[in-house]
Amino acid sequence: MSHLQKEKQLFEKGIKVLSLFFIDSVEKYRLYDETGEQALGEYAKIFEEEYNNVRNDFLDLFQQEYSNFLKDTDPSKVHKGYMPTNYGEYLKRDDAHRVHEGYFSIDKKGKSVDPSVKRDKLTKEEFSDDISAYDLIMKDKERLLSFEEPTRFIFSHSALKEGWDNPNVFQICALKNAETGSQTRRRQEVGRGMRLCVNKNGNRLDFESVGDQVHEINKLTVIASESYEAFAKGLQSEIAATLKDRPQKAEVEYFVSKVVTDEKGEEHRLTEDDAKKLNKVLYKNDVIDEGDKITPAGRELIEQNKMPLPENLEPFRESIGKMLKAIYTGEAFKPEDERQTIVLNTNQNYSKKEFQALWEKINLKTIYEVRFDTEKLISDSKVRINAQLHIGDRVYEVKTGELKDGTKEQMQEGTLMVESQRQNLKIKNDIYTNAVYDIVGEIEALTNLKRSTIVNILKSIKEEKFLLLRKNPEEFIAKCSKLINEVKASLIINNIVYHKIDERHDAKTVFTNDKNALRNSELLKKHIYDYLTSDSKIESDFAKALENSTEVVVYAKLPKSFYISTPVANYSPDWAIVFDKEKVRHIYFVAETKGSDSDMDLREIEKLKIHCATEHFKEISGNEVKFEKVSSYDKLLEIVQLK
Repeated sequence: MSHLQKEKQLFEKGIKVLSLFFIDSVEKYRLYDETGEQALGEYAKIFEEEYNNVRNDFLDLFQQEYSNFLKDTDPSKVHKGYMPTNYGEYLKRDDAHRVHEGYFSIDKKGKSVDPSVKRDKLTKEEFSDDISAYDLIMKDKERLLSFEEPTRFIFSHSALKEGWDNPNVFQICALKNAETGSQTRRRQEVGRGMRLCVNKNGNRLDFESVGDQVHEINKLTVIASESYEAFAKGLQSEIAATLKDRPQKAEVEYFVSKVVTDEKGEEHRLTEDDAKKLNKVLYKNDVIDEGDKITPAGRELIEQNKMPLPENLEPFRESIGKMLKAIYTGEAFKPEDERQTIVLNTNQNYSKKEFQALWEKINLKTIYEVRFDTEKLISDSKVRINAQLHIGDRVYEVKTGELKDGTKEQMQEGTLMVESQRQNLKIKNDIYTNAVYDIVGEIEALTNLKRSTIVNILKSIKEEKFLLLRKNPEEFIAKCSKLINEVKASLIINNIVYHKIDERHDAKTVFTNDKNALRNSELLKKHIYDYLTSDSKIESDFAKALENSTEVVVYAKLPKSFYISTPVANYSPDWAIVFDKEKVRHIYFVAETKGSDSDMDLREIEKLKIHCATEHFKEISGNEVKFEKVSSYDKLLEIVQLK
């Protein structure tokens, strides 16, 4: 609907509207058989069905406007290539199977790259068409923006190839998991539509040509694959991370932690000592003045790459030259792209004897033994499901907001994305008509209980509760499993025992697997990585306190690959910390950071996980390694006890 509304608005201005879909799997849009012939995937089928429905609703809505066309137009005139005279004709001209195309890397091996003859997707009728999907999308922008070309919706697996953009993309929709993709995913995808559009004559619709209408015409709509709040926060964070304050001076603070590269491509991060020496040499040789500003003579030396440098930084001359040029050109402070993403590897703190000693104490694995009354599990689950299982009508919420103009500080605070409207709508069509579910099997996978136990629970609940299954099978499965797991957790918590086994977590698997992060945080001095990848405020504040604490020797934000087995799910603690043995009573500590210290604020499953972690660490280390849930570093200090 968003596409058609924009299309109707801009048709009379001679502007063709395109929409871009990013999908999570090529097979969901296009399938290939053994001979290389194409077939519609799941998303393509859904698109054609929904497009026809929306188009028909749209035509009905504006029936009066289109009545003469619908009554008088010769159907034989409405064909591919027919040039419409009004929007009604344009909308009616092309059926759903003609208006969408996709380009994927797999197409390089298939027939869609360079066919001389194409086959109609719906009628199978062959027609002459000397341009492929690849050429149309990737090369022939002029044809794609022509009203004669029916393609208006483009499907892609990623942000297309580097450098691809189209000025007339007005809608971007992500049909994929929000967790997938790079850390600059939102910004990169949105960037595909951040262009001033052109009309059918190739004229740019900028302020000079359309005046104050420029902002309304060139408005990009993004349909996100996550909640409005998560998308707004993520987009603003990604944009803010790329906005660099242009420096005015070659001062020490400017150089500290900058990464420079030698001729072999090896990187070096400038230390504070490096920065002081560099600043001193530049000042001594009049490259900079007393106020650390670059002098005219200094600029000339920099341009010729002849500026004096400390001896140890000579291998990085070219890289340092670019850094100095950035002070007066600003070139290096344009928005960064994905190639500014770095691979995190452990640093010298990982090799410290104190951390290795802690690792030897916590890397032991355990198995658990649990006993509970199955009959009580069934009866308690019945009571909880009867009391708490509620499944409402299938609804969805549409939230709309706009990114306003503002400062970098406002962007960092997340206040520039302003919600303007929210709407709750009921899903009309029955999406479960042809779906088949193994209800018992699905609940079994989520609870790790025997099928017979699950059957007895479902047989025991009220009929009215069981019939909620018809309303929404997936929600029924998820909520029943959650309620059963909560009951299971409350029964297990006092009846679980951990036993050490001979297996250990492998440090190479846990700590040295490549991890990506953006250079958008301060360099850490006590962490086993240079940067903290978490964007949680609680965790960021906790890490800052660890960095500043004189009692802390070294610490690690534990990866998810380090885990403790529990009856409900694998559990990964947050932190491993080594304290100074001269200052505290408990040297080795594993911590979980939560927003509250009260167990009353935790659900049964979270309580069980934390209880299991406590029992696990007691078993593998006695009382030598302390494990606690804390809300802040101050609470942690109360537990470790200063000497």
